[in-house]
Parts: sequence; C-alpha cells; structure tokens
Amino acid sequence: MAVTQAARLLSPEEIAVQAGQQVPYVLPPQPQVFAERETRLRQLAAGHAMRDFLLFAAELARAQHAVLQATPALALPDAEAIDAAARAGLPTLRATTWPRDPAWQGLLHNLLDHLAPRLAGSPAAATVAALRTLDAAALDRQADRLLHGVTAGLDLAAAPLVAAGLQLYFTRLVQATEAARGADRLPPFGRTDDDTRCPCCGSLPTASISRLGPHEGHRYLHCALCSSQWHMVRIKCSHCLGTKGISFQGLQALDDRPAPATGAKPGAVQAELCEPCGHYLKIVHMAKDNDVEPMADDLASLTLDLLLADAGHQRHGLNLWLLFADEPDAPPPPDRGPP
Repeated sequence: MAVTQAARLLSPEEIAVQAGQQVPYVLPPQPQVFAERETRLRQLAAGHAMRDFLLFAAELARAQHAVLQATPALALPDAEAIDAAARAGLPTLRATTWPRDPAWQGLLHNLLDHLAPRLAGSPAAATVAALRTLDAAALDRQADRLLHGVTAGLDLAAAPLVAAGLQLYFTRLVQATEAARGADRLPPFGRTDDDTRCPCCGSLPTASISRLGPHEGHRYLHCALCSSQWHMVRIKCSHCLGTKGISFQGLQALDDRPAPATGAKPGAVQAELCEPCGHYLKIVHMAKDNDVEPMADDLASLTLDLLLADAGHQRHGLNLWLLFADEPDAPPPPDRGPP
C-alpha cells in the first residue's frame, strides 16, 4: 500500500469564476440519504479488513432510513428565530444550543427497536439493550457530550447509537424546516460567519464531495450530523480557509486495483492537506467512483487517517460513528435545563 500525492488543480479564484453565481450554497439532506449510505457501506464491506464494523454501520443506516419514513411532527423554528440566527450569522438549528424536542429520544428508541432483531447474537446486542434502559436525563447527558465534543463521561460503545438517533432528529429537522418555508420567505439556511461548519446545525463536516450531475465539479462539505451539504470552492482549507500550501494524498494499491484499505476505486478518496495549519479533510470524488458516499467512504478509509496522524496531520472532520477516547475534549457542556 502506498500513499500517493496528486497534482495541484485550478486556483480557488479560477474555480470561483467558473462557478458563477448559480451554485446553491446549501443542499438539504435528501430523503434517501440513509438508504444510499447503507448501500455504499455494504458495497465497501466486501473483502474489507473492517468488514464487521462496516456491516454494523450499514445496519445503523438501514434502521435510520426505516425510522425516517415515519418521523412524527417536530417543533420547528419560527420566522423570528430564523431571522435572528441570520442576523447573528449563526446556524438556524445550532446543535449545541437548539432546544431539542423530546421526540428525538422516541426516534432513538424506534431505531433501537429496528436494530435489536438484526443484531441478535452479535457483540452490539448488549449495548443496544443497555441503551434502551437509560432514562431520559441520562440520554440527554450523552447527547450533550456528543454534540459538544466531550468524551469524558461518554459511553463510547453506545456513542454510535446515540449519534444515529441525533442524526435522525437533525436530518428530519432540517428537511422539515426547509419544507415549511413559504414561497414568500427567504431560505431558512444560508451563509453564516463560520464557513468551516454546517450552516444548518453548526456541526463539523465528515468529509467533502466533488459532485457530478447538476453541480458537477463543485465541492460540497458534508455535515457529520444533519447530512446537509454546503459549497466550498476546491483547493481551499476547510479548517483555516487558506489557499496556499494545499496538496492531496490518497491510498493506492501497487497494482492499481481498488485499494483494500478503502474499498473505493483508485483516486476516489483523498485527503486535502493544508501545510500552513497542519489540518486535513477527506474528499471523495464522484468522477472517480460514482457510488461514493462521504460518511461511508470516510469510515472505510480509516487507514488513511492513521497514516496522516502518524505524519503529524490533524483531522478537521468528524465521524460520529468512530470516536476515540484520546481525542481532546471541548469544555464541558452547560446544563440545558428543560427543552
């Protein structure tokens, strides 16, 4: 297995000129987002060293899709809240401060109910059963730790399940907020003061995607929480927003076949490295592999993260299904009080 370095591409200024003014800034999550993730995870699992984990993640995505189809009505932001967020330059549904609807826990319980029979006899079955018995306050504490990036006190075994419930809730919340917009109102989601985080919920991206179709050639960052995507020109650091010292690295098998460490086709998954700030974010290229899905391909390319970490690079992105106890903690989350 070798690490390859790609040639530099067009400058951000050149790309911006080509993009014009017709590229939408925000792409809300699509109804099939979890189903497409499941399909990609099962595709990547075949022959992969992380096969068991990728198949577990596929079951999570399958349950998310099933629950999303029957999500109850949720409390949505009103026009005043949307306007206030826009004036402050903040995401409309900022995950760390948004008063979560208690319905999020119902979504999590439904997800666990879908998972339980599918995971019977597996190591994850006990974790699912234990999480099902937690009371509402304990679940909210776990959720707050996840959303604030605090691993102290976080149940790392249950974290992917809690994260899956939160992803369900915020994905549906973004979809419903977008759908509720009247024809005479401005979009509820737009640019904020922090281009490095999701303009819908304020979370970090998992990876970015170079798209095909109506937005061909453009790069969108993919939110780790709500699966929204937001536009950022290529060859621009997603952490410091710098445009100098950018390079690309990826894994490639020596015989040029799909790399066993990623499962993707050659060149489909790369890391965009920023030399000045030392951070990177993975980018997946639909032109190289039309089936790429940011979260699935990020999980399957963990080897690339390990090699980059050994070289001293820091990851800007976040995958809520793969957390480590030695990650630096953010300040403890404040007491939210009643929702």
